[in-house]
Amino acid sequence: MNHDIALANGSAVAFELVPCLAPSEFGAHVTSKVAAGARLVALCGWPETDGLRVIAVTARPEQGLLQLTSTLAEAALPSLTPNCPQAHLFERELAETWRLNPVGHPWLKPVRHEAPRRPGTDLWPDHGAPVVAGVGSFFTVAGEEVHEVAVGPVHAGVIEPGHFRFQCHGETVHHLEIALGYQHRGIERRLAGGPHVRSAHYVETMAGDTSIGHALAYAHLIEALAGTRVPARAQVLRGIALELERLANHAGDLGALAGDVAYLPTMAYCGRLRGEFLNLTAALCGNRFGRGLVRPGGVVIDAEGLSGPELADLLRQAQQEAAAAVDLLWASPSVMARFEGTGALTRAVAEEIGLVGVAARACGLRRDVRHDHPTGIYRLAQIPLAAWDGGDVLARARVRWLEMERSAAFAVEQLCSLPAGPTLAAVDRLAPDHVAVSLVEGWRGEICHLACTDAGGRLAHYKVIDPSFHNWFGLALALRQQQISDFPLCNKSFNLSYCGHDL
Repeated sequence: MNHDIALANGSAVAFELVPCLAPSEFGAHVTSKVAAGARLVALCGWPETDGLRVIAVTARPEQGLLQLTSTLAEAALPSLTPNCPQAHLFERELAETWRLNPVGHPWLKPVRHEAPRRPGTDLWPDHGAPVVAGVGSFFTVAGEEVHEVAVGPVHAGVIEPGHFRFQCHGETVHHLEIALGYQHRGIERRLAGGPHVRSAHYVETMAGDTSIGHALAYAHLIEALAGTRVPARAQVLRGIALELERLANHAGDLGALAGDVAYLPTMAYCGRLRGEFLNLTAALCGNRFGRGLVRPGGVVIDAEGLSGPELADLLRQAQQEAAAAVDLLWASPSVMARFEGTGALTRAVAEEIGLVGVAARACGLRRDVRHDHPTGIYRLAQIPLAAWDGGDVLARARVRWLEMERSAAFAVEQLCSLPAGPTLAAVDRLAPDHVAVSLVEGWRGEICHLACTDAGGRLAHYKVIDPSFHNWFGLALALRQQQISDFPLCNKSFNLSYCGHDL
């Protein structure tokens, strides 16, 4: 019996072909794959008549394929977490959402909402019970002179809500627990039953700073289910828009990191330059965040306002100014003293917990969807992968700058050689009873969209894993044995999304 079915990124397969293992086999099989070098991309549940179908998606970068397997569970399932830490948050979400008990899970706390427990059990009540974000039991450290610091959920400035609970001895952080859920909007439930007229708008606002990334993952998934071939010009414009989104956010993050250590020249310049990159996206499609550009079938706006070479010239100029501003960071001993060694994670820890994106590559992991599972223009024109050793704030800043250099060069090249032709293809009815997986390397890291259609060709189930879902726990670990005053700098060096996690 086959234990998995393999498929390429952005492709679909009949759902009946996904193997359904016995619950006792499922955990052992997934755990053995991760132990052999695979990565757990997704672990989610979809209700069926006979129980909860639990789907696992794993990836092996050297193979360039995704593998799907599943099991049918009723009230409980042996936990994967003790042998596969990458599963810990997924299993907590399964328990919270579907009341499935992962037996043996070491810390079965809700991911987003706390609700009253059933008396004498570790299980949550049925749906409809009152729930409150961020309210519930927290891990505590006991001892003389140990104290607790609570931060949020309301923060200074324009920051989304999230609660941080520090266990400290003096200024040293022994443990940080992060409670989210305040931004939960139920977007996945709203996507079920689609595609409909509002689906693309929901997707673009999952995480507002990643509008292009999520819209592209959604479009790839719908195109896979419909068998749509996207025109070449649209593929190139999509790639340009994705890299402009990366440039804008990385520039903003480098400026914010400079601000956190009171280095004002780079902070001021990068703050302005973020706006320049956003304006380039607006010149491309009419919206600074790229909303309304990417749709299933291609793009609906064709390089408005300026020609490709004109946009390329503006991009070169903005990148040259960014280089001058960021070079000041590396040349400042005071900045380097604050960045080096702060909030460090080892490569082994990053691999064990399943970090993705900038945070993973800053630990030396060569992990990038554009290289491991390329789609669209990235099948023909690759961007050199940016990685750095060290796993600290400096490494995360260095990776951001390397990516800016390489994304800008890629976008300039593509803008100067835009192919002619149409930008939008017709999207037919979705294949019934099929499942599809789509991965996109957003500016934070790997975005995963997973969906299954019903017998009528409508989206029966939809699951999204934003890169922040993988990486928030990495921030918590990075604070251990750090000074609590280092938290703003560490937090900014990860720059994770609250709403992307909560959905």
